[in-house]
Amino acid sequence: MKMKQVEELVLQALEHELGGTKVYLVAIECATNAGLKKEWSKYLAETREHVVALEGICEAFGLDPETDSLGRRIVRHNGAALIAAMNQALAADKPELAELVACDCVVIAETKDHANWELLGKCAAHLTGSKAEALKAACDLIEDQEDEHLYHSTGWCRELWTKSLGMHAVLPPLEEQRKVKTAIGAARAAQASERER
Repeated sequence: MKMKQVEELVLQALEHELGGTKVYLVAIECATNAGLKKEWSKYLAETREHVVALEGICEAFGLDPETDSLGRRIVRHNGAALIAAMNQALAADKPELAELVACDCVVIAETKDHANWELLGKCAAHLTGSKAEALKAACDLIEDQEDEHLYHSTGWCRELWTKSLGMHAVLPPLEEQRKVKTAIGAARAAQASERER
């Protein structure tokens, strides 16, 4: 294992989660559907917990959580771009547009978040000692939450876009109703949604 790259992943994942709290704050402001607003409020609280977990991982790795790098600056830039897109949609004073833009932005952010935690889990499996223990404990706690964030937000995005196109939408999405936490479950929920149209 290339430990410098593992450390970079930890720092970038921390930066992404810090940005994720800001993304959720604006996304909640964009949401008009009460169920979606409630869901994203829950994810905001969990994302704040993920920040704390990653700060703990930094401590276990002997890393300063404020350490900057080109990778972190790029992650920060990407998060700021998502926030700027949502703010632009909010400024248009078109609530349906703002909600759809927020859905897209959350799915983009959660896709990267999901990938980060998957990679951190792989690192935990190949490390030993206190670093492995810290990573494994965080991954065990957070990976299911990240699955839910990604799959449920993707379902919300699909169904709200479907509604905006004038078609029957399944709201809340089946991912939410079935409490989906796996890729297979998400695929089944998406197929079942199509059958309900």
